[in-house]
Amino acid sequence: MALFLLIVIVAIALGLIGVVVKGLLFLLFIGIVVFLLDFIFLGARLRGRRRKTTR
Repeated sequence: MALFLLIVIVAIALGLIGVVVKGLLFLLFIGIVVFLLDFIFLGARLRGRRRKTTR
């Protein structure tokens, strides 16, 4: 979970730098892609952690 939060912070920082600094708009797009990939990765990890019920 710490890795997820770290990557989200990095994605937000890249997005902010891309918006603020003129000419670095590509950083905004990289930040958005990293943000989306991080949520896909989190969803895949949470889906794999389902408990198997025993009868």
